[in-house]
Amino acid sequence: MDTPMEERKLFDHVTCNMLASVDEVAVPGALALDLIEQAEVEVERLDQLKASRMKEIAFRKQAELEEIYVHAHIEIDPEAAREKIMTLIDSGNVEPTELLADMDNQISRAKEEALSRKEILDKVEKWMSACEEESWLEDYNRDENRYNASRGAHLNLKRAEKARILVNKIPALVDTLVAKTRAWEEDRGIQFAYDGVPLLAMLDEYAMLRQEREEEKRRMRDQKKFHEQQNTEQDAIFSARPSPARPVGTKKVVGPRANGSANGTPSRRLSLNSNQNGSSSATKGGRRDNRLSAPVNYVSISKDDAASHFSGTDTVSASP
Repeated sequence: MDTPMEERKLFDHVTCNMLASVDEVAVPGALALDLIEQAEVEVERLDQLKASRMKEIAFRKQAELEEIYVHAHIEIDPEAAREKIMTLIDSGNVEPTELLADMDNQISRAKEEALSRKEILDKVEKWMSACEEESWLEDYNRDENRYNASRGAHLNLKRAEKARILVNKIPALVDTLVAKTRAWEEDRGIQFAYDGVPLLAMLDEYAMLRQEREEEKRRMRDQKKFHEQQNTEQDAIFSARPSPARPVGTKKVVGPRANGSANGTPSRRLSLNSNQNGSSSATKGGRRDNRLSAPVNYVSISKDDAASHFSGTDTVSASP
């Protein structure tokens, strides 16, 4: 009880007669009524102090037990356990030594169970850490500015490389966890729960969600590939379509325009002027007109045909 020695000495005259019989008590007034009443009050006080100290010791052991369960991810009801301890101590139906011994046994069993769960819990921690990196990597891949030369960009790039390696190991890690959890449950005949949730159910749910995400990614890739193929086909169609022909009337003719019209056709004034100048200059004028009125984009004719054409014209114009 850790009672100070000064308090113990106050009742030495009483405690010395605890093991003595009535005949052995020889001190006068040792069994006086007022002394007995004082002893009763002291015993009641010590009982209350004992109950208070027992609660402190029991709650300390309960806290140790709860810490073991928390690290082992075993769900318990600490409030109900503490209430049960208080009820047992206040009722006085249990000896303090029995209560403390029972709690020591609970702590020992909890340590054994935590040790049996350690290997699986280590892999669960790795799996959850990999899931966090997987979530971060998805957000990183959706960031369009991830390759910008900003502060910390190279650190994020290194983290992304490590995260991809870790994420690729998740399927094998999940398969190992499932196998070890099933073996543990078959060996102990109980369900392996992680913070109150069956671990196998957690793994099955993750596998389903991961499969759905993979299917969604595959669907997005196929849709993107389909759109790119459509765009490529449309570009090919537009590039193969011929350009509209330029109108003939707007085409500019390059050639001499001094004695011709704007569209390159020889002017008829040249032949009329040559007729008025007489037959002597018909041949020369005809040759000059022929030489001046032949644009570069017209088909050339022979000299004999040209001479016959202009001579016939001179004859017709010379007749009355």
